[in-house]
Amino acid sequence: MVDIYIIDLFIIGLLLLVVTLGSGWISRLPLSFALIYLVVGILLGPYGFELIQLRREGAFNAEILERVTEFVVIVSVYSCGLKIVRPLQLGAWDITARLIGFLMPISIFGLAVVGKFFLGMDWGEAILLGAILAPTDPVLASEVQLTDTHDQDELRFGLTSEGGLNDALAFPFVYFGIHSLKDKNWDNWFKQWVAVDLIWAIAAGIVMGIIVAKAIVWIDKKIQKRRQADELMEDFIAISTILLTYSLTEFVNGYGFLGVFVAGLVVQRSYKNSEKPLAQLEFVERIEKLLEVGTILLLGSILLYKPMVTYATQSLLVVVLVFFVIRPVGAWISTIGKYPVDSPRKKLHLRTRWLFGWFGIRGVGSLYYLAYAFGNGLKGELGEQIGWITYTTIVVSVIMHGISSTPLMNWYERNIAPKPRDASPPATVDEFE
Repeated sequence: MVDIYIIDLFIIGLLLLVVTLGSGWISRLPLSFALIYLVVGILLGPYGFELIQLRREGAFNAEILERVTEFVVIVSVYSCGLKIVRPLQLGAWDITARLIGFLMPISIFGLAVVGKFFLGMDWGEAILLGAILAPTDPVLASEVQLTDTHDQDELRFGLTSEGGLNDALAFPFVYFGIHSLKDKNWDNWFKQWVAVDLIWAIAAGIVMGIIVAKAIVWIDKKIQKRRQADELMEDFIAISTILLTYSLTEFVNGYGFLGVFVAGLVVQRSYKNSEKPLAQLEFVERIEKLLEVGTILLLGSILLYKPMVTYATQSLLVVVLVFFVIRPVGAWISTIGKYPVDSPRKKLHLRTRWLFGWFGIRGVGSLYYLAYAFGNGLKGELGEQIGWITYTTIVVSVIMHGISSTPLMNWYERNIAPKPRDASPPATVDEFE
């Protein structure tokens, strides 16, 4: 009898061959690659061939999901950082500040209100739900993000920078919810949460991202002046930067996701030879695409019909409110009075503001936060409730955004996006040199 593991390898290899050779046709269709992976994952799960099993004797192995999604996210946020070449000035990052400073809190607390008043949760549990579902996903949103380092489109830049940052900056609220699960008396831990989880962890993430990336680039430059690294091995500098930044930031209780995103920004600006970060970006994007396949296959394989139906009404309520009310209204509020960087006399197009609201794609980041919460006190009936609401929301997002992203972005490029002759040239400042 053939080992299931060997069959899994065969199926994944065949899937990669089909989507790669058919990518020219698939990219023209109103669906995403993630939607294809999700369907295949369902077929490989308990309702299909049972070739992927994260559940053993009814128990769900959340640790595997946590570790896989953790690695996928850190690779993806580094990629986001490498794509961004705008100068590190508040005016250039105004849209990011708005999406992180206004839209993310609106999303978290909007979902918390839903959890409190419609789903029967207490405030701590509801905030945990909001923190899990509020971040947009940097992994599944490639169709709406910056295409390369020369792309300066305001919509794509905003979505890329938001995806790179909010997977880290939602973490304080995940910790808030976890603290509340363990101790309902907020007075016992609130001050510590503010000092450690909010202020220290964010500051440490930023500082470590700068220090580690600068150190690696400096060592790289010094050594390669004397003897060039093997060309085939040089791309692994990107992976070493990701892993060292993430681990060292976590060592000092900082947010590793934030550190890795900042490291990507630093690396992009630290080489005088622009080909170096570009080569890293190409390598990291390939790894990211491969990891996306595995993650969405896992998601499809853990879906179960009965609990999804049990929590269907609650999930549908969350889906409708987050995609059609909370995110769009929050995006509209966040972009009031916003002027594009390339046109300071003309306000952001109204339809662009609504596109910011629509492209709140949920995915791997939410899976990671959920798995992390499972390993840190989220269990029982509440764990089932938040878990299946999260899974359903991600599945609906993969379907709805997968179908709509390509046609909507094509429409945006034709009718709203600035034409190449109007677009501002990419920034070449070297802030960290």
